[in-house]
Amino acid sequence: MSSTARRPLARLGVAAVSVGLVTTVAAPTATAAPSPDALIAEVYGGGGNSGATLTSDFVELANAGAAAVPLDGWSVQYLSSGATGSWQVTPLIGALPAGGRYLVAEAKGAGGTVELPAPDATGAIPLSGTAGIVALVNSTTALTCKTPTDCGADPRVRDLVGYGSAAKVFETAPTANLSNTTSAARAALTDTDDNATDFPTGAPSPTNSKGETPGDGGPPPVVARIHEVQGTTRLSPFDGKRVTGVTGVVTAVRAFGSARGFWFQDTAPDADPATSEGLFAFTGSTTPAVAVGDAVSVTGTVDEYYPDASPTASVQQSTTELTGATWTVASSGNPLPAAEVLGPDTVPTAYAPSPGGSIEPLTLDPAAFALDFWESREGMRVRVDDARFVSPTSDYNEIWVTTKPTQNRSARGGTVYTGYDQPNSGRVQVQSLIPFAQRPFPQGNVGDVLSGTTAGPVDFSSFGGYVIQATELGELESNGLKPEVTRAKRTGELAIATYNVENLSPVDTQAKFDRLASVVVTNLAAPDVLSLEEIQDNTGPADDGVVAADQTLTRFTDAIAAAGGPRYQWRLIDPVDGADGGQPGGNIRVAFLFNPARVSFVDRPSGTATTPVEVVKGRFPLQARLSVSPGRIAPADPAWNSSRKPLVGEFSFRGRPVFVIANHFNSKGGDQPLSGRNQPPVRSSETQRTAQAALVNDFAKKILAVDPLANVVALGDFNDYQFSPALARLTDGRALRTLIDTLPVNERYSYVFEGNSQVLDHILTSPFILKPDYDVVHINAEFADQASDHDPQVVRFHPTSIPWPNG
Repeated sequence: MSSTARRPLARLGVAAVSVGLVTTVAAPTATAAPSPDALIAEVYGGGGNSGATLTSDFVELANAGAAAVPLDGWSVQYLSSGATGSWQVTPLIGALPAGGRYLVAEAKGAGGTVELPAPDATGAIPLSGTAGIVALVNSTTALTCKTPTDCGADPRVRDLVGYGSAAKVFETAPTANLSNTTSAARAALTDTDDNATDFPTGAPSPTNSKGETPGDGGPPPVVARIHEVQGTTRLSPFDGKRVTGVTGVVTAVRAFGSARGFWFQDTAPDADPATSEGLFAFTGSTTPAVAVGDAVSVTGTVDEYYPDASPTASVQQSTTELTGATWTVASSGNPLPAAEVLGPDTVPTAYAPSPGGSIEPLTLDPAAFALDFWESREGMRVRVDDARFVSPTSDYNEIWVTTKPTQNRSARGGTVYTGYDQPNSGRVQVQSLIPFAQRPFPQGNVGDVLSGTTAGPVDFSSFGGYVIQATELGELESNGLKPEVTRAKRTGELAIATYNVENLSPVDTQAKFDRLASVVVTNLAAPDVLSLEEIQDNTGPADDGVVAADQTLTRFTDAIAAAGGPRYQWRLIDPVDGADGGQPGGNIRVAFLFNPARVSFVDRPSGTATTPVEVVKGRFPLQARLSVSPGRIAPADPAWNSSRKPLVGEFSFRGRPVFVIANHFNSKGGDQPLSGRNQPPVRSSETQRTAQAALVNDFAKKILAVDPLANVVALGDFNDYQFSPALARLTDGRALRTLIDTLPVNERYSYVFEGNSQVLDHILTSPFILKPDYDVVHINAEFADQASDHDPQVVRFHPTSIPWPNG
């Protein structure tokens, strides 16, 4: 499972369970004997930074001994991770109580919302949020040591922690890297002189000598029930406040990753359908000491956790949870609340209210909207039986299933995305809380079924969307989905295809090249012309100034020939380094492959990355030509900033000219998610795609203005739907028609995202390409085992334009 860094606070106390992180580093180590009493207990340097909850950095001390340790004349000292510069000093006063804590506040940042509890000492050292070196010293004179050996030999050093892998001074091995939302804290008050072992990472949990934690010293905790904590909107009325006496039965435990904790559910619900009876208690990287069936009473701070950013910057929805949680177990082995069964009609068809902004303040209406339904069950047990996959299993062991088997069902078992007003409310993600060693996660394809019961609490995914955290998983039942094979071209037909080969470069394995080649030869029946998207340069993602891709294409065409296909030739224009977006250093571009035994490429040289291709009149009436071939459409236009420029080529098939425009429009990065806090979501990226579509449409019109019968094919990864403004602009004036609309609705898809089978790839043709035979060849998007995440497409037709000599 994948998890993002956590923002909320969580306690890593004496009773916490160590995650047992051990790192061996072959380097000199500190040699001081482990301290029997005064210790560094926790280090945090992200205070006040972006995404942080706490406003200040801190160092927390602890006393493992039976007697107080006087701290007058002592100090906490800090050195940068690279052991450069000088040690910075914060003097200490008072005493470290036996078995107690001592909080040293350091530099305060501009961000965060929660102050430290009253510190026992205060300094102004700006600790690094990721890696550094902290020492507890029985002197206020700055240390001079810069190596583990020298620091270990200095008798003034009572304890030392190198946190983060970049730290050059440490005991045996440094801790894992920290962040603005994580600290390094001792899981128990023992000192093994191994920082990696002693200091697992988790949410910061500062405690002062009075035992106060953030929020203490203010109003006393409020006794509350779970449904009172959850409230009737998406945000808890207790957000940021301490609550106590929150009771329920533990229904699930997450015992892995950096987002550990447990779900518990009230067995005596209220009568309000808008309030959830489930809640998550977050414990960071510490496995909570509870078991399913325990009746617990929990105290903690209520927090709205956003998975993607700070509350002000997030576009996702939040999860209401308890942080800094402590609890008591009243009894064990209790029956769990019954999981709500999700039938075809349980989740509303309407997806979300549409206020034109945030839906967070709105009172939940779970009978009217799917997002409100899921939010009103946040943390509660639900159950879906015989759930059909509407996505393949991802690399992160996640699947999307549907609770509405008939909702926009595709011809092969998926759920088709048919419009912005049809986001398919039956979709829900499934992850697993069952250890994979005990139950491997099902590896399935679209149309497969989790036979039997899948049940668990409702959560909101770190990557967006509601998810069932399964404590019970159905058995995988295969639907027998097979990759498609398109038919062979017939006499007189020209076959043109498009395929996004997903960042192909020489750094990829030969197996990837061979598999993609097999697709071209077998599944696509060796098309005459092939537009390739995401061809990377010869060094792949290495950002080294290389832009040529001849090695990439040589290796690919060799693999196609070895698979029994034709000996393709290629044409492309190398981009300006770093100008076309995509994976940094990769310089992705579009390229043509063509079979010279079937079709000729009309070469008109002098086209460069910055040369705009123009349409010119030939020597004969109605003869259209390209000024350069291949050429790029308006490469200097701002519409193509950090995006791939279309590649235009002039081909000749049986003497008839064919103009092919290969495209890869800008991505959807930056668009707000379907399940996010803003409804309807803002699709900011489509403005650029619409501008790109206008340029391609205008270029096609220029060809048709010279030759109304011209064969023009625009194809590729347009990164947008057939119902989008970009596609509407691309087809403006009927210069081009999109062929996906000629298919039955249940076959209109080339990509699967979050359980929606949708269209990102297209082939469009000019008006006088008559009776084109079009096929989306489903071989990737629906399968857990993919050669690419896109399905290729092919069109076959008989060119009808006037044959011209290539002059």
